[in-house]
Amino acid sequence: MILSKIPRELVALIKGNHTTNDYLLEQKFDYIFFTGSPRVGKLVMKKAAENLTPVSLELGGKNPCVVAADARLDFAAKRIAWGKLINCGQTCVSPDYLLIDNRVKDRFLELISKEIRSFFNNDPKNSNDFARIISQENVLRLEELMKSGQIVLGGDTDAVTRFVSPTIIKDVMPGDPIMQEEIFGPVLPVIGFEKFGEVYGIIEQNPKPLATYIFSRDKKLVREFLKKTRSGNVAINETVMQIASPYLPYGGVGPSGMGRYHGKKSFETFSNMRSVLEKSNLVDIWIRYPPYSKFKTKIISFLMR
Repeated sequence: MILSKIPRELVALIKGNHTTNDYLLEQKFDYIFFTGSPRVGKLVMKKAAENLTPVSLELGGKNPCVVAADARLDFAAKRIAWGKLINCGQTCVSPDYLLIDNRVKDRFLELISKEIRSFFNNDPKNSNDFARIISQENVLRLEELMKSGQIVLGGDTDAVTRFVSPTIIKDVMPGDPIMQEEIFGPVLPVIGFEKFGEVYGIIEQNPKPLATYIFSRDKKLVREFLKKTRSGNVAINETVMQIASPYLPYGGVGPSGMGRYHGKKSFETFSNMRSVLEKSNLVDIWIRYPPYSKFKTKIISFLMR
């Protein structure tokens, strides 16, 4: 909508590979907005620093999704499955892993498996609503990550067609390989906990994420969660939809990015807010000029209170 109001000669779309990126980063831009991995984000920031160019970085990370024992499990299962599988899990705010109270874990796994089957008619490979992985290399990477834990649902892959089925994996440990990097695919590892306090220790093992999610009807528990976790944004009893609101500034923190945009904040981010002072020529305040007597100093001190 905004781009439709901008003259066409001011907008350019360039398709290319990393050499194109390298060339562009050599140029002196007024502002750089980048979305991608933390690894490439560091390179962008390094290049921008050479020209003192300000940046916004939307990166990502391991976004935790926590389900407490009191959560509305049917809603949680549907919303988590939906948020995880949008674009085959290849979104920066996708729930990366699930932490769930062991008292409701088995029931929840049944519900989310049922929801996923209903989304894609038991055949995601032939569903028009299920996307593909961006490259064969990433299919192979996801295959390696799926060697952790025990597969509850899915686990099917086809590198040639870049297909990875919606996959749920239980009995994952915080130290497993799947917990060491952003998954960026339709694979959801599940870790159970006995006491809610355990979730903070697990979340803190990874850098600050772009998003965190919590499902609970206990407002006191939610307030505690918000206080004890750090992330760019949070959704309560929901996933991903926080980025749809033009009234919520969106962005990361620390390794998950910097800068805010969406709605009014986008306009501010991409604008140069220049301060302008215009002085009247009718009078000139003599007291500001030297030499400074005790009398002048007293008046200035009084005016500056």
